[in-house]
Amino acid sequence: QFVESGGGAVQPGGSLRLSCVASGFTLDEFAIGWFRQAPGKEREAVGCIGSSTASGYLLDSVKGRFAISRDNAKNTVYLQMNSLKPEDTAVYHCARGLVLSAQKENYDYWGQGTQVTVSE
Repeated sequence: QFVESGGGAVQPGGSLRLSCVASGFTLDEFAIGWFRQAPGKEREAVGCIGSSTASGYLLDSVKGRFAISRDNAKNTVYLQMNSLKPEDTAVYHCARGLVLSAQKENYDYWGQGTQVTVSE
């Protein structure tokens, strides 16, 4: 099970940090992905982080603005989002990956999502 938190409404240029706390399994044994889905759009991978923090992936449009990190002691993965833009508005989900991948088909457990809204 995952529980995401940290979403909210911010102005363009603002920052948010999303948290994804896992229970029922050990987080550091799996890749963890962050995905987002805007109204009327397909769910897309924002990024993912491997069981080794040295590995990962970020969507081109968020590189330099977003970062994924993990605290295995707290069984938590974070998505730090800076310089937010209106096009980042979406519901953000974390998910457990069987492999390090940007394909949602490779993820088996999903959180309920947290809303991020970026507007004036």
